[in-house]
Amino acid sequence: MARAIIGGLLAGGFAPGAIGVVELIPEARVQLQRDLGVRTFASLAEGAPYGEVIVMAVKPQQMHAAALQLADGLSAQLVVSIAAGIRLADLSRWLGGHQLLVRCMPNTPALIGAGITAVYAAPDVSGAQREAAAAILGAVGKVLWVDDEALLDPVTAVSGSGPAYVFYFIEAMQQAAAGLGLTPEQARTLSLETFLGAARLAAGSAEPVSVLRERVTSKGGTTEAALASMTGDCVGEAIVRSIRAASERGRQLGEELGRN
Repeated sequence: MARAIIGGLLAGGFAPGAIGVVELIPEARVQLQRDLGVRTFASLAEGAPYGEVIVMAVKPQQMHAAALQLADGLSAQLVVSIAAGIRLADLSRWLGGHQLLVRCMPNTPALIGAGITAVYAAPDVSGAQREAAAAILGAVGKVLWVDDEALLDPVTAVSGSGPAYVFYFIEAMQQAAAGLGLTPEQARTLSLETFLGAARLAAGSAEPVSVLRERVTSKGGTTEAALASMTGDCVGEAIVRSIRAASERGRQLGEELGRN
């Protein structure tokens, strides 16, 4: 995700020399410098003094250790966390009480500049700092602000994990198409293009998706048969339950990761 953000910033005209990256793995550090031209460092200490915005793009399990190392070098920088589940109260505690914090949840389509990132800012974050965070995160897609940090758990369940649900459904469509006699290539093309086209249609329409669905569903037709089968199997209810389960797991992870 960090590489995607850096690539998006560079594509938007950001100067490579203005970006510093701490990468512990030597091979990855060399590749970043070679491919993107950014400044790279082997440790947080080597990267000091830090810039105005620090993006913490580490795994949730590594955030505690990284924050403890970062704490002594902070002054008035904005710290942006993209680590799933890490609550700002815990991050602030690990950072020695630092309050200029933003927490966000991007998703993997950011890798192609088509992501959606939900963002929450702590109360002490200024308007200018919010704009800076939005500019950075907007380099890889759309930005959606939320006014309650607790909403990031359902956000994670919907959009953070959401690409996996889409891939799961595409897999099932491809399997069904192949079982009905289409080649794997035909099944893949039909499934992917159907998802792409339907998503674009919904995104470009002001009407509810329920209305768009109804327009495809002719009485006594093939679509009605398929949807009746899904309704009988409680597919809609199962999807709602699965997203609720993901949201609850996000809440649990926040509690587990914040125990340090």
